[in-house]
Amino acid sequence: MGREVKRGKDDRGIMNVKTVTFKGGIHPKYNKELTAAKPIRPATLPQIAVIPLQQHVGAPCKPLVKAGDDVKVGQKIGEAGGFVSVPVHASVSGKVTAVEPRLHPGGQQVMSVVIESDGQDTVDENVQSKGDIDKLSGKEIIDIIKEAGIAGLGGAAFPTHVKLSPPPDKKVDLVIINGAECEPYLTCDHRLMLEQTDDVVYGTRAIMKALGVSKGIIAIENNKPDAIATMLEATSSYANIEVMALKTKYPQGAEKQLIKAITGKEVPSGGLPADVGTVVDNVGTAVAIAMAIKTGMPLIERAVTVTGRGINEPANLMVRIGTPFSELIDECGGFSDKPGKVIMGGPMMGIAQYSLDVPVIKGTSGILVLTEEEAKPPQVQVCIRCARCVEACPADLLPLYISRYALAGMYDKAEQYNAMDCIECGCCSFECPAKRPLVESIRLAKRTIAANRRKAG
Repeated sequence: MGREVKRGKDDRGIMNVKTVTFKGGIHPKYNKELTAAKPIRPATLPQIAVIPLQQHVGAPCKPLVKAGDDVKVGQKIGEAGGFVSVPVHASVSGKVTAVEPRLHPGGQQVMSVVIESDGQDTVDENVQSKGDIDKLSGKEIIDIIKEAGIAGLGGAAFPTHVKLSPPPDKKVDLVIINGAECEPYLTCDHRLMLEQTDDVVYGTRAIMKALGVSKGIIAIENNKPDAIATMLEATSSYANIEVMALKTKYPQGAEKQLIKAITGKEVPSGGLPADVGTVVDNVGTAVAIAMAIKTGMPLIERAVTVTGRGINEPANLMVRIGTPFSELIDECGGFSDKPGKVIMGGPMMGIAQYSLDVPVIKGTSGILVLTEEEAKPPQVQVCIRCARCVEACPADLLPLYISRYALAGMYDKAEQYNAMDCIECGCCSFECPAKRPLVESIRLAKRTIAANRRKAG
């Protein structure tokens, strides 16, 4: 089945939790000790907030403000451009100085609202509590989530209200809250589980009610025993919410692998978790949902891990959306030496940045600074056909062949080898002794295949 289950006491003494995992995967050096014990602290408000109108999967927002307008914290400044879209809100109060294309962490220019902060942090009058989930209907909860602009905070940034609105023919009976945080270096989700425990549980309950689901699982890798213990205590009065320990292995937190580990079910090729009766949301998303219901505050900030041996004072920060990377690096003591690479996210699935003049967006879980030595490019060699990439692939693919066809421009053949099922986790490249650009070439193949499909139809 590709699923392992262990019960009883684990090697850290955690009792009465199942430890599950999936087939494949790798064990990189996690480097979480840099920030795992550091509580989340508020980052300084940005003087200039650059808020992209597209921070999510789907259609970009339409601006609701123009240069010269005054805005307040939590005010809607961008309207959703379709069902698969979410609005964006002002993260600081002040004056809009421009609505223009600005550099996005994804590497492209994106239409953005630029706000000069007045330093007052004045909250919009419409930001008010939405009540309690016990008195809200499932539809009302989904509407609150949509209006709050909540997209998945695990990094994918898929609109949460869409995820919570599966087609009528998809029967969802399980909610999984992803607290695995398997990506090396990142610890902001770990800290949220320790510091905003009640909000994680509240958000979980809200998601379950929105879907009409009676079973929830909060899944956490067993390298976070304190988080497991804390969540066990917090959920002890909720018989329908279980805490499940996951074997520490990358990419344990990948959606399809998480579902396979917990349920034994396999999401079909090209399918969605709802196809196997499951919805997965990140712990940060659960916290954002809790805040939207309790306080009415939309998604205007998120926890970010600023870390790496290239930074002087690694930290976990609560950061307003639109804060430049450069300001957060300065807040963490600046570079410890000449940086070799700055990455949004973690080292396995993150996006390398060529400028620090990019803003924190809803999907920014971390800012990782690698030293020059760490970022030194490997010496690429010919494939030695060792099959280590095949053994490591958690999606049961043949990365060496998909990559070969991608590098040859034979994208139809790459598609035949199920390139589109690649989750881009980087396990293949990590394990490759020849240091082939496996994940990079497969990612290129996926983009080309998707573009060709759009042209064809």
